[in-house]
Amino acid sequence: MNSLVLAIIGIAMMLAGYFVYSKYLARRVYRLNAEFRTPSHELTDGVDYVPTNKFVLWGHHFTSVAGAAPIVGPAVAVIWGWLPAFLWVTLGTVFFAGMHDMGALWASVRNKGQSMGMLSGRYIGARGRNLFLVVIFLLLLMVVAAFATVITNLLISTPTSVIPVWGAIAVAAVIGQMIYRWKMNLLLTTVIGVVALYSLILVGDRFPVVLPETVLGMTPATFWIVALFVYAGVASLLPVWVLLQPRDYINGVQLFIGLGILYLSVLFASPTIVAPAVNHAVPEGTPSIVPLLFVTIACGAISGFHGMVSSGTSAKQLDKETDGRFVGYFGAVGEGLLALGAIIAATAGYQTLADWEAVYSAFNEGGVAAFVEGGGAIVNAGLGIPVSLSATILATMAVLFAATTMDTAVRLQRFVVQEAAEIMGFRVRNVVATLIVLVFGVGLTFSAGADGSGGLLIWPLFGTTNQLLASLTLAIIAVVLLRKKRNPVLVLIPLVFVLVMSVYALVVQIGTFYADGNWLLLGLDLVILVASLWVALEAAIAMQAARKGAFDPETDDPVLAGSGRGGTAGSD
Repeated sequence: MNSLVLAIIGIAMMLAGYFVYSKYLARRVYRLNAEFRTPSHELTDGVDYVPTNKFVLWGHHFTSVAGAAPIVGPAVAVIWGWLPAFLWVTLGTVFFAGMHDMGALWASVRNKGQSMGMLSGRYIGARGRNLFLVVIFLLLLMVVAAFATVITNLLISTPTSVIPVWGAIAVAAVIGQMIYRWKMNLLLTTVIGVVALYSLILVGDRFPVVLPETVLGMTPATFWIVALFVYAGVASLLPVWVLLQPRDYINGVQLFIGLGILYLSVLFASPTIVAPAVNHAVPEGTPSIVPLLFVTIACGAISGFHGMVSSGTSAKQLDKETDGRFVGYFGAVGEGLLALGAIIAATAGYQTLADWEAVYSAFNEGGVAAFVEGGGAIVNAGLGIPVSLSATILATMAVLFAATTMDTAVRLQRFVVQEAAEIMGFRVRNVVATLIVLVFGVGLTFSAGADGSGGLLIWPLFGTTNQLLASLTLAIIAVVLLRKKRNPVLVLIPLVFVLVMSVYALVVQIGTFYADGNWLLLGLDLVILVASLWVALEAAIAMQAARKGAFDPETDDPVLAGSGRGGTAGSD
C-alpha cells in the first residue's frame, strides 16, 4: 500500500467533514449566531475572559487538545494493522470529534463559559455534577502527571529538543506583547514567531543540551519535572493573553508547518506501508482489538479532554459564536491530521516488515519513538533533510504538543478546584487553587520515585476515562438540544457507541488489574466505572425529562406553569 494514497484519502475525508458536515452542524443543529453576545464580551476580565481573534484562538485550542496522545495512541494501535486505526481516526474525526468539540464549545458559550462539570449540574442534576467533577479531576490529574513524565523523557532522550522547547516560552511572551500591546499585524507577527521557532530548532539541533548527573542536587529527570510544574503553575496564573494563548497560537502554526513537512515528504517519497492492513499475527499478550482500539486511539478520533478545553478555556475567549465552527471542528481536524501522520510514520517509516515487527514486538511498543524514528526517515527520504534534524523537528513537535496540553490542563484543573469549592459554599483564590493542583500533580508524579515514573502509574486508565468523559459530554449536549426542541440523533449515535466501548474496556481492564494484583488501578477503575454509569443514568433521565417537559427553546430554561418564559438561566 502506498502511503501517499492513504494520506490523500484521509486528508480529503477530513476536509470534506469541515467544509460540508461542520456547516450542516453549525446551521441546522447548533444554529450558531454571530449576533449572540459571547462570555468573552459579557464577562471580560483580561485574565480568563478575553475576546480573541479566531485564528489565534484556534492555535490555542488545537495545541491544547493535541498533546502527545494523538501521536502515542495511533502509533501504538497500528499493532492491529493500519486499516482499523485509519478508519477510526478518519471517521471518528469527521462524525465524532468535530461534532463533540464544537458542541461542547457551543454549550459552554451559551452558559457564560461554564465548564462541562458545572453544566452537568444544570442539565443532569446535582448528583450527576458531583460525580462528573470526580471523573474530570482524575482525568486532568492523569494528563498533568503523565505529560510531565513524557516530556521529561523526551527532553532526556532527544537533547536537541531542549533549546527549542524552552525557547518557545520566550518567543510566546514576545508574541503576546506584539498582538495585544503593540497591536502589530497578525500575519507579520506570525511570520516573525515561526521564523524564531524554527531558528531555535536549528540551534537546538546544533547544540544539544545534556544535563549533568546532578543539577541543584537533583537528577536530570527530577529537575525537568520540577521545572515543568513550576512553569505550568505560573502559566496557569498569568492572564491568558500573556503566555498561554500566544504560546499555543504560534506553536499551533509551527506545528501545522511541521505536519506540512511530514505530508510533503510523503508526497515526494511515497514510501510503502510495510505493516499489514489487518494484523492477524499480533504478538502474544496483545488485547482484543474490540474494544481496546477505541480507547487506545482516543485523541485523534474523539476525546473527552477536548470538551474540557472547549468549555474550560476556549469558550471564555470566543469572539463570535460562529467562530466556534473553525475553532472547535477544525481544531479536531488538526488533531485528526496529526493522528493520520502518526499512523503513516509508524507504518511506512521502516524498510521492511521485519524491521516493523522488531519494533512492534509487544503491545504498547512503538508510540512516540516510532513516530520520531519512522517520520524522521520519511522526511529525510522526501525532502533530504538530515536524519538528525528531521528527528529534532518531529521530537520538538511531540514535546511542544505535550507541553501546551500540560499547561492548559493545570489551568483547567484549577477551574475544577474552584468550581468544587463554589459548590461547597466557599471561594478558593487562583493561587491557592493552583497550589492544590500542583501538590496533587507533583505528589502523583514522584509517588514511585524521583525519576517521575509515578506519573504513569494511573495512565493505563486514561484512554477509557477519556472516552467515558467524551460520552458524558455528548450526553449534556444531547440534553441541551432536546431542551431547545432540536433533533439530537447526530449526537446520540456517537454517544451510545463511545459509551458502550468505554464501559466494555473498563470491564476488561478490571479483569486485567485483578489478575495482576494491581489494587490501585482496580480501585480507581471501579470508582470511574460506577461514577460514569451513574452520570449516564442521570443523563438518560434528564433526556427523557427534556423530551417530555416544557422548555423555552431560546434559553432552554423550564417553562413555569402559567408563564410563557423559563426560570433563571443557569439554575438547576
